[in-house]
Amino acid sequence: MSARSKARRRAVDILFEAEQRDTSPVEVLRYRREKTDQTINPYTIDLVEGVISLQETIDEFLQTYSQGWSLQRMPSVDRVILRVGTWELLYNDEIPDGVAVSEAVALSKMLSTDESPSFINGLLGRLQQLKPGLLA
Repeated sequence: MSARSKARRRAVDILFEAEQRDTSPVEVLRYRREKTDQTINPYTIDLVEGVISLQETIDEFLQTYSQGWSLQRMPSVDRVILRVGTWELLYNDEIPDGVAVSEAVALSKMLSTDESPSFINGLLGRLQQLKPGLLA
């Protein structure tokens, strides 16, 4: 697993933990830095901060294009993976679009249900098609 793949996984873990504990992802990051021996990759921080700063817009895109699935109805881990994947797809020019989508799908294969990879691939694929209009 590449360093960026590990950073993505760690970002999903942090965002998921924060959501489950109803706390700030920044607090989870701070705790992990101060109270554990985990090394936090700078890209993990970029992902977490990027999702936090644009979560309202990201959630609006996910809600609009998820076709029949509200954010609340999605499994929590899928929602977090989609947020990370959407941030990479739409707001991180260093990551090719196809990589952002495939990495999100790979995370869902590891962490979620059997149906999740196709759902995540379809939704992020739709956002990829609409990207020029979404960012205009």
